[in-house]
Amino acid sequence: MKLQQNTNVCFKGANDRSTLLDEIYLEKGVKRPLLIFAHGFKGFKDWGHFPLVAEEFAKGGYYVIKFNFSHNGGTIDNPIDFPDLEAFSRNSYWKELQDIQQLLVWIKENDVQLADAGADTENISLLGHSRGGAISLIAAYQFLEIKRVITWASIANFKERLPNQEALKKWKEEGIRYIENGRTKQQMPMNYQFVEELEKHSEVLNIEKAVKLLEKPQLIIHGADDPTVNAEAALRLKRWNPQAELKIIQGAQHTLNGKHPWDEKTLPSETMIAVKKTIGFIKYT
Repeated sequence: MKLQQNTNVCFKGANDRSTLLDEIYLEKGVKRPLLIFAHGFKGFKDWGHFPLVAEEFAKGGYYVIKFNFSHNGGTIDNPIDFPDLEAFSRNSYWKELQDIQQLLVWIKENDVQLADAGADTENISLLGHSRGGAISLIAAYQFLEIKRVITWASIANFKERLPNQEALKKWKEEGIRYIENGRTKQQMPMNYQFVEELEKHSEVLNIEKAVKLLEKPQLIIHGADDPTVNAEAALRLKRWNPQAELKIIQGAQHTLNGKHPWDEKTLPSETMIAVKKTIGFIKYT
């Protein structure tokens, strides 16, 4: 069977900002569980091997939606990389949570069309990578539509990702700080409003609280050799929810050994382990 793809479909995210999603599935009309994929910090839906990951999930029997967070730095005309650094500067954890909420609204509004294509909108799983994993954990606790949650290389605490007190003070005084993108060499701006929104919504943006109260199936996948988010974060998530499944992949780093661009026609073996584990988890929970 040939893969069906609807690419760069527009929907409204946080602050009514338009962003894009892709739909990937095998056969129209055959009812399949819906799997949403959320990228991480300095990521996008078409990053590296993510398109191949989505195709593998579709071949595995799932209706896949991957999307760009609305303030990730991409645009409608150019969803690859970061042409809109002004939008990137205004991003926040809170906005990304709103993006997922707005995507769920879009799914509800397009239920007939999605059902006709084969999506089971009553059976939604949410998979997030890195920061997208943490947002997914919050979303899974907050939104009833999500039936199960899977994280790949998720962080475990938002405040831990902030700079030290001296740098934080400087950030507040100057109103902006810059993060270099190691691949594009862009100096990517982040407004201090990022911190203010985290503080304002700290009760909701509490990963530990969400995981401890989560009453849905949860799968935690992490690379043993992750230099960006230490695998200890995965152990914490597991400790907070002993019912969760945990898979540590030996030899895998933060992106499960993918990179951008990804020119290979197959996935890294470490990513395939994560894909197969995820497919099995959704199937049996």
